[in-house]
Amino acid sequence: MSSRVHAGEDAVEVAAPAGVVYGLLADAVRWPVFLPSHVHVERVDFDGVQERLLVWEVAEEAGAPGGHVRSWHTRRVLRPQDRSVVFEEEDQARPGMVTSGVWTVRPAGETRCVLGLRQERVLPVLLAAGDSRLRGDAAADVGRRLGQVRGAAEQWEDLDELLLSFEDRIRVEGPAELVYDFLYRIGDWPERLPHVEGTRVREDAPGIQVVRVDTCAAEGGGTVTTRAVRLCFPHAGRIVYKETRPPRLLAAHSGEWSLLPDASGVTVVATHRVMLRQDAVARELGENTSLLEARRYVQGWLSRADRQALGLAKWHAESTVRRLR
Repeated sequence: MSSRVHAGEDAVEVAAPAGVVYGLLADAVRWPVFLPSHVHVERVDFDGVQERLLVWEVAEEAGAPGGHVRSWHTRRVLRPQDRSVVFEEEDQARPGMVTSGVWTVRPAGETRCVLGLRQERVLPVLLAAGDSRLRGDAAADVGRRLGQVRGAAEQWEDLDELLLSFEDRIRVEGPAELVYDFLYRIGDWPERLPHVEGTRVREDAPGIQVVRVDTCAAEGGGTVTTRAVRLCFPHAGRIVYKETRPPRLLAAHSGEWSLLPDASGVTVVATHRVMLRQDAVARELGENTSLLEARRYVQGWLSRADRQALGLAKWHAESTVRRLR
């Protein structure tokens, strides 16, 4: 099949050390916290130099509130000796659409560097002719990717205080399938969870949910509206999510519900990865609020929501088992 190649190349100066920027590029699993468009990155294989990734990303589109989710397979070669990453991506929804290229990081002083991206997008002729948007995306995509990495990297001095990871767990004496069913049916949560006031769910493809959730879980009781993408893996007992419009206090929030079954029941784990929005702390929590206090506030708020959801999932599974006995 004949094809067309659309190329793009650009570079930007970044106010961060070259090692920090390369580390951000190399640690793809953490991209959902750092890069706004990325929902989830699954590392399929890694030998320390070469890796295979499965990546989900959301793009805003007219007529699709909450965005459109796309995924692709990526093969990468990490070259820390010259701070470069060579990659090749294949879109799962468009066979034959391949994007290849290289990231480069060049020092420009102790705390500055130049980040470059060169990529080529190969489109089958029929695909390129049928979608004018794809033909114009190659150059724009380079600028978008560079901007996202630069925005994340330039917070490097504050990341230790802005990033927060934690988990909550509960033991359920019941089948994992019932727990998973409760967590999957987010459209039923307004009738089941006290802190959820309303939901809207769109599932354009099996297992990929785009949701809007209205909650009152934060202290003060005011309604908070968020949007999220949820990736549901029933056979693995996992639901991975990323808030694409998080609460004002958060720059990013991703997480996962995971089920760990054993002979007599299941342990349910709720994991969170959060980045605070530094310029929102004083506005949302008061002028004298430290980042440490903001971290404690956010963890308490999210853990309260976890405990409600986990407790009711436990009740749902265990009471169903009792009724069937």
